[in-house]
Amino acid sequence: MRSTLPGRSYTDPGLFLREQEKIFESHWLCAVRTGDLVGPGAFRTVQAGRESVIVVRGRDGALRAFLNVCRHRGARLCVEESGTAGRTLRCAYHAWAYDLDGRLAAAPNLVKMPDVDRVEYGLVPVRLREWLGYAWICLAAEPPSFEDTVMHAATERLGELAALERYGAEELALGRRIVYDVAANWKLIVENFMECYHCATIHPELTSVLPEFAGGYAAQYYVGHGAEFADRVAGFTVDGSPGFGKLPGVTPEQDRRYYAITVKPQVFVNLVPDHVILHRMFPMAADRTIVECDWLYHPDVVASGADLSLSVELFHRVNEQDFAACERTQPGMSSRAYRAGGVLVPSEHHISLFHQWVTDRLGRVDD
Repeated sequence: MRSTLPGRSYTDPGLFLREQEKIFESHWLCAVRTGDLVGPGAFRTVQAGRESVIVVRGRDGALRAFLNVCRHRGARLCVEESGTAGRTLRCAYHAWAYDLDGRLAAAPNLVKMPDVDRVEYGLVPVRLREWLGYAWICLAAEPPSFEDTVMHAATERLGELAALERYGAEELALGRRIVYDVAANWKLIVENFMECYHCATIHPELTSVLPEFAGGYAAQYYVGHGAEFADRVAGFTVDGSPGFGKLPGVTPEQDRRYYAITVKPQVFVNLVPDHVILHRMFPMAADRTIVECDWLYHPDVVASGADLSLSVELFHRVNEQDFAACERTQPGMSSRAYRAGGVLVPSEHHISLFHQWVTDRLGRVDD
């Protein structure tokens, strides 16, 4: 028998703050779809641990990330979630303005303040990498290896990076985005995604398309193995109807199969022949997590105005079913019945690897 983490791991505000510092402010996070930021000055703000971060497109076309804090008196620089800044990022408090590369560009009476160095008092930069069509950020002064952490998750799951690259995620277009506000701890959501013991109970549409999942094993620990579509199913849609034809790089071996990748701490990648579904989680409190889910298709499919509803609806239902289950679980984490944690059945044993990953970064959580 293997146990879960103790209940307070999912409820304790102090532990949540440690997770923010030791995990979400120390590891690579998937922040923004690069295609969302078109043209100089286009920006998006995202939560990274306890920090707000601006990701902005420069006049040179490059993406950069900065802490969303004016260096003068600490005001929030960009208060909107997204927008276009024009030539500078301007603080609404005292009108300090920053070039899109972060350098202090202007401030009232700046020429009379020679001690205010425009570079030293520029915006604080955040490390940024681009992969799969997303900007990934890391607040750590010395970030962990992107290849050994983020990209390794794909090779660990699929056996080789090329198996993921064949879906061409960076070339796909955003077909639909749904944002979920989930009243549950982020770890409950990760644990739920990692197992399929619940699939036969709460996912009738998914198990109809992927009958293997009805058996309770999600094939997470078989390298390169993907769940096969049911014989009667034509596509990864809510009613099994045809999708949009497989993506150009998908091999015959990958056709009619579903693959899932967990990129710790906050990304799920779902691969099917005609589209890619990517979840990004942003923990806001011990009992609240924002999840952004993107459905990505070949650009021609999106440009054609094709009806995506049957395709989107399948995983939208899965999401709603999963998040409702996590929300039902969250109150139990505070119960004395769960003080020492719960039990992982054999088909869930691999979740203990995730628990170990968390405790290695925080130190073991005891009663």
